[in-house]
Amino acid sequence: MSQTPGPLGQDPHAQQGADAPQGLDLSAVRGRSHPAAEGAGGAAAGGTGALPPNAVEVPGLVFDVDEAQFESLVQLSSQVPVVIDLWAEWCGPCKQLSPVLERVIESYGGRVVLAKIDVDANPRIQQAFGVQSIPTVVALLAGQPAPLFQGAQPEAQVRQVLDQVVAVAAQQGLDRIAVPAGGTPEEDAGPAHPEALAAIEAGELDRAEELYRAALAEAPADEDAKLGLARVALLKRTAETAPEDALAAAEADPKDVDAALAAADAELARGDAEAAFSRLLGLLPTAAPEERERLRLRLLDLFEIVGVADARVVKARGRLMRALF
Repeated sequence: MSQTPGPLGQDPHAQQGADAPQGLDLSAVRGRSHPAAEGAGGAAAGGTGALPPNAVEVPGLVFDVDEAQFESLVQLSSQVPVVIDLWAEWCGPCKQLSPVLERVIESYGGRVVLAKIDVDANPRIQQAFGVQSIPTVVALLAGQPAPLFQGAQPEAQVRQVLDQVVAVAAQQGLDRIAVPAGGTPEEDAGPAHPEALAAIEAGELDRAEELYRAALAEAPADEDAKLGLARVALLKRTAETAPEDALAAAEADPKDVDAALAAADAELARGDAEAAFSRLLGLLPTAAPEERERLRLRLLDLFEIVGVADARVVKARGRLMRALF
């Protein structure tokens, strides 16, 4: 069974109340105080005292959890967002999804962790989440479960959903960085891809694009290279038309998608992200299917440039989802 991703904050599957297994009642964790306000995290969080204030120690960015460790997992979710993969050894789609999930999770550099739960070995957790088919993927944010999707999903779809998880977590203040036990947060070694940045400063945009594409070919999950490529694309587009001309053309024909795309680029380049998002979102309801896809892709590019955790992006992404579905 495959199910498309559902919205965060809605939990149609998790059982709550008297029917949930004793000790695994998900409703019991709602309303807990934030462990960060009480000192270092719970058992799953480590708490060695040697980590920076914004770090929390975890077994790994991807780790297995059983029923005995579930309470610690709930505590950890009040410091860093937790994605739960409910799976079983005999499940073919689970084996397809697991490497995709793990690869995407690791690309976030500790902003989210993945807990893997074998439902055959942990039936009370399966019952607590109301799982009827696997794989089922759920987010746990400050102890509150939110269903994400069921069934194997393509990597692009998984990343889109987890972008939303990270953005919502940031809004809730779950902004610690998970550090595998025995490790330390990566030190700031200066800007990523300095050669590409130097090419941008020299106006060699084609060279910068080439360097970022080479970096992505070597490491497809390189978020810095993705961001750099998106910014180079914006610079190249805005270099073609003066901002004043782009805005004037869009005002002259508000329904012209090409003009709107150029105007949105100009608005973002001058720092007005909200205006850029609103301009493109406003065209979606009446645009033809092929134009809707162009608008959607451009919005995703602009979201990448501004940052998935930015409040303006979170708000615009919600509008985009409602407009498309």
